[in-house]
Amino acid sequence: MESITEAQQSQLWKTAQQAYQNSYAPYSQFPVGAALLTQQGNIFAGCNVENISYGLTICAERNAIASAVAAEGGQQMKIQAVAIANKRQIPCSPCGACRQVIAEFADKNTIVIFLGQKGVEISTLAELLPQGFSF
Repeated sequence: MESITEAQQSQLWKTAQQAYQNSYAPYSQFPVGAALLTQQGNIFAGCNVENISYGLTICAERNAIASAVAAEGGQQMKIQAVAIANKRQIPCSPCGACRQVIAEFADKNTIVIFLGQKGVEISTLAELLPQGFSF
């Protein structure tokens, strides 16, 4: 597992929690925030943005990734770690689509921080997406 400092983990978690405050979730009432750390050392946040046509909803993780790509460039941006938090404070790991999009800009050792059954969990992308297309 690639290492990040405890301070970086804490900053990512706090940034993800702040991000869900800006969520637009009138249909599910499930605000989610994400924060990612790029290998360049930048942190980008995103929140979920729902649509009455659920398929058009943008997850927090993909929102943060889009912001990072816009700032650093798609070919250069690489994710070192990502954190996902939700307002309800219930277990919530990235959905399958987000796992695959994270994989597009990460490697198998990228750290994923989320609320699991036993509290905050730290995993690798490979553990969450063992047969991803990019591996």
